[in-house]
Amino acid sequence: MIRSSELTNGQTDWWWHWLIGGIGLSIALFIARSRYELLIQWHWIVYGITILGLIAVMLFGNSANGSQRWVTIAGIQIQPSEFAKIGLIITLAAVLHSKPASTLGGVFRVLGVAAVPWTFVFLEPNLGTSLVFGCITLGMLYWGNANPGWLLLMISPIISAIIFNAFLPAWFVWVAAMVIIGWRSFAFPLLGAIGALVVNAASGQLTHVLWGILKDYQKDRLILFLDPDKDPLGGGYHLIQSRIAIGAGGAWGRGLHHGTQTQLRFIPEQHTDFIFSAIGEELGFVGCLCVLAAFWFICLRLVIIAQSAKDNFGSLLAIGVLSMMVFQTVVNIGMNIGLAPITGIPLPLLSYGRSALLANFLAIGLVESVANHRHRLKF
Repeated sequence: MIRSSELTNGQTDWWWHWLIGGIGLSIALFIARSRYELLIQWHWIVYGITILGLIAVMLFGNSANGSQRWVTIAGIQIQPSEFAKIGLIITLAAVLHSKPASTLGGVFRVLGVAAVPWTFVFLEPNLGTSLVFGCITLGMLYWGNANPGWLLLMISPIISAIIFNAFLPAWFVWVAAMVIIGWRSFAFPLLGAIGALVVNAASGQLTHVLWGILKDYQKDRLILFLDPDKDPLGGGYHLIQSRIAIGAGGAWGRGLHHGTQTQLRFIPEQHTDFIFSAIGEELGFVGCLCVLAAFWFICLRLVIIAQSAKDNFGSLLAIGVLSMMVFQTVVNIGMNIGLAPITGIPLPLLSYGRSALLANFLAIGLVESVANHRHRLKF
């Protein structure tokens, strides 16, 4: 699909995709034969390398489209934030392995660890990857025995801010529900209920604060996601053309190399974030279903490996990778079909991106190591 989207401009990124994929697969096979438990004693070193990589972006990074996300090593551009996802998963798995998140102290410890790389990524600015970090953290906290009520209350201000500006009656219902959850989730029910009320009641102002932090292009993406026709030749162009391409594919698609939207390059950078639109146009609804089935199978395997891992560290590694994979897949496909704003999140394994592809193979290698070193294989 990458090659098909590049036929008319002579690019050879698809060769790079094969090359990096081969290197990544070799590394994944090597990691799969290694003992993942050794990472427990090295997790702070992994965390330190992760932070240093993100600092290097801030100091020596290359800028493009208003973002500073890449560093150049030996003439090759590397995106440290992609590898930071794996570093965060390893570090949080080790932290939760030593101290589960069944107490508020354990939860805040995990949040403190995740906050440092999240801040660096957000300041690049890289809103999409920062959201992935948040999803990884929430998923691993849930698997690490954190109270689900606490996790819901953590994200409730953001949801409350959205509802407050969208439909006020629903906001009152939401705040009441959060007060009840706060009452039931803490050792001191009254304090929990009051805290939930205060935080969510102040959520209307949170919208203005968050809006002021975002860059102009990020604001445009959020606004035009709701109505891309407001700027059909500007910020809404990608969304409109992507929906046209997927709709034009019909049930069986126009055929490989025969999609008009893809071959005439109506969608800029289609081989990266919008590769799913090329799949939809040239392989049709059936092709899209096959892609979704493949991701579903990968996620099923991740759940099975997490359930049958021999220790909490291995189980948490699998859940961290699952959280990353699910979130990126859902958001990327969602933005291709107009159900999510454009966030620059690649489709795992399919979108062109050397750092992202290599990071995905590192993640798969880690989980395969967990699977290979179980006492009993179940699937």
